[in-house]
Parts: sequence; structure tokens; C-alpha cells
Amino acid sequence: MNKNIIITGTSRGIGFELVKLYAKAGHQVLALSRNEKPIENLNLQNVTCFSFDLNNEEAYKGITDFITKSWKHVDVLINNAGALLNKPFLKTTFEDFTHVYKTNVFGVAELTRITLPFMKKNSHVVNVSSMGGVQGSMKFAGLAAYSSSKAAVITLTELLAEEYKSSGIAFNVLALGAVQTEMLEEAFPGYEAPITAIEMAQYIYEFSLNGNKYYNGKMLQVSSSTP
Repeated sequence: MNKNIIITGTSRGIGFELVKLYAKAGHQVLALSRNEKPIENLNLQNVTCFSFDLNNEEAYKGITDFITKSWKHVDVLINNAGALLNKPFLKTTFEDFTHVYKTNVFGVAELTRITLPFMKKNSHVVNVSSMGGVQGSMKFAGLAAYSSSKAAVITLTELLAEEYKSSGIAFNVLALGAVQTEMLEEAFPGYEAPITAIEMAQYIYEFSLNGNKYYNGKMLQVSSSTP
């Protein structure tokens, strides 16, 4: 059965690959990214793409309008977009922290908040976090803003699962290890991750459609490398 899927961060990396996977399987996709051109250029019949900035409060109304007019309901929301900053802590400004948290935490919360009224039993919210946000995992210098924001996403997911447990809507969070994406290359030039964007997208694709049968309010560590 075809589903209505919303994905953020679709201009490249995991999000870009996810859109192609859902579209190929016949699902309806709303692809959200500041740069909509990469998805637009694919000319996929069952994909709608908006230029969308998670930091722009006004932009969320366009999402609500689209769902109301075109879909009426949402089956899967994947909060995949993220801002990765690699900078020594003493040089990480208030503005730097604000930008990272606006994208990685506030944006996730707001998009989830406006989408929830359109979700029903057996719907699934999948938040993409990082192993760096997992308590007790190995931490890396320079990632104070990024990793702490990803820890917030894990806790937010657990809280929403509790608040909505009677609704039948599942909330889960995937803490990813290193994945070979453009974002990783920009933050850590020359580093080679053990997992490709396509491989991780395939995992998230399967999990988003089936994981809610087995998990709710859970943080799953999806990493073959990070302790």
C-alpha cells in the first residue's frame, strides 16, 4: 500500500537517496530542502519538492497548506536534515550554536508539531540523530554544538513517544555512525566512512516502513564503527 512520506534534507546525501527509493516503490513523497533543484531535476512523477528552510517560521504554513489540500494525511515523517559544525569550542559563537540548534532541534520539533495533526494510528516519525549524541559514546573535539543538539533530538523523541503513546503513532530515533556524505566531507575532509549514503538510505527506508511495528520511543544505534 502506497504511503505519504515527508523527508527533510533531500538535496544531497541520505535524504536525496531516500527520495529515489520511496518514489521507485510508488510512494508519494514531499521532499523538503533549501535547495530543491537536485530533486526537481529527477522529474519523479510522485514527488513534490519545495524550497524549505527549517529556520524560517513562515515556511511551515506552506507545508500545512500542501498536506491539507493534496494529501489529507501523512504516514511517515523523516527528520533527516542536519547542520554539522566542526569548530573549536572557544571559537563556537552564540550564533553558531543558535544556527545548529535551530536546524537540528527546533526545526525537528516544529515540523513534527505541524505534521502530527495529519498522522494517525500506525504512522511513524523517524528522527535522524548521531552516535555523537549518545550518552557514553566516543566524543570528538569540535562537535560541541552538533553532538549536543543530536542528544537533544534523542530525548525529544523519547518524550514525544510517551506523550502520544495512546495515539498509535510511533516515534523512533536512529543514531547514525559515520556515513560517507558531502556534509561529512565538508566537516572532516579526507575522512572515509565505512557506510555509503545509499546503504544508509536503504536501511532507513526499510525501518521507516516497518520499524514502528517493533519499536516506539527507542534510540537505535546504527553504526559499525563508533564505540
